[in-house]
Amino acid sequence: ASFLETYRLSRERRAARTTDLVETLGLPAPPRRIEGYDVSHLGGAAAVGAMVVFVDGRPEKAAYRRFRLKEAGAADDYAALREVLRRRFARALAGDAGFVALPDLILIDGGKGQLETAREVLAEYGFERLPVYGLAKEEELLFPPAGPPLRLGHDQTALQLLQEVRDEAHRFARDYHRKLRSHGPYRSVLESIPGVGPRRRRALLAAFGSLEGLRRAAVEEIAAVAGMNRQVAARVKAYLEAL
Repeated sequence: ASFLETYRLSRERRAARTTDLVETLGLPAPPRRIEGYDVSHLGGAAAVGAMVVFVDGRPEKAAYRRFRLKEAGAADDYAALREVLRRRFARALAGDAGFVALPDLILIDGGKGQLETAREVLAEYGFERLPVYGLAKEEELLFPPAGPPLRLGHDQTALQLLQEVRDEAHRFARDYHRKLRSHGPYRSVLESIPGVGPRRRRALLAAFGSLEGLRRAAVEEIAAVAGMNRQVAARVKAYLEAL
């Protein structure tokens, strides 16, 4: 097939996916602009948020935005999502050129709790009419603004598009999180973990000799260090394993 024929078929497939969303979700029109949101953290440390944008069924990477969270508490996904959405829609109201375009559909990575958090923020900023859905992992249940969750078939193009948006938001958030973690010195790596201050950092490095030694230690060994407890030890272990 020629380039033009391949492009035409690709465009038709993308159009079919957004049309399927109209039929599956009962939308008034095909959503031209879809925004997907996700947050990423390890034990609440260095929390970040991501906004990805799909236009006419394909990623619009120039419109992606990322957020280094300032207010969200440790490991509080709802607070992190709330901060991301508040910053996004506050900047839309302020006329910020990077945020003034509004979505025809919003997809949140998560279930009912995340969806309700998003709806509260939209109402707070006067955007309660924007359609917002939550797509939960594993079971791939789609939570609509009202009514019971929907179980879409894996062969449905609507689900495939929503999965692509959700997975892209997750990838973008994780990539930004990894970038932030890779820039700080070892001291800041440990001290960015909630519950690990200078005293605990010194005790951990004295006990295991290096960050690598600490990384190899079991949770029980970390918890046995003076001044530590199992909860913080598990947080340290999870954070270092993902570095």
